[in-house]
Amino acid sequence: MILNPETDLELVRHLKAPPAKIWRCWTEPALLEQWFAPRPVVTRDVEIDLRPGGSFKTTMDVPDHGTMVGHGCILDVVAERRFVWSDLMQGGFRPNAEGFGFTAFILLEPEGAGTLYRAVAQHRTPDQKKSHEEMGFHDGWGTAAAQLDDLAVTL
Repeated sequence: MILNPETDLELVRHLKAPPAKIWRCWTEPALLEQWFAPRPVVTRDVEIDLRPGGSFKTTMDVPDHGTMVGHGCILDVVAERRFVWSDLMQGGFRPNAEGFGFTAFILLEPEGAGTLYRAVAQHRTPDQKKSHEEMGFHDGWGTAAAQLDDLAVTL
């Protein structure tokens, strides 16, 4: 994957859990609810139709901001290696008027007993990237990745 520094954000972490366990945490709704957003945000009502064109839905209860519903479309699935979705579309490749406007790549590579974890958020414009970065992309996605790893090693 070639990153565009004008529009893409990347988070790279070395996780203790192997790809199979990280994959389960990304693709099983009950597990995703436990780590997907930095605490104290609560993620609930997760729906994952794990196929290209399938829905990827989450509801997050954000203290002081209310409820946020995300509905994206899964674009690519390679078990234990790659999970790609976009909030520019809903399930069935239907246009989504309410998304933030990014495509996310979750890339997993075996690394010893653990995983080299890469999360890439591609945005339409540099301003959109800047907005996502200022919202706390690295801190938020980094905290969520640590929560993901903490859960995955227990499976």
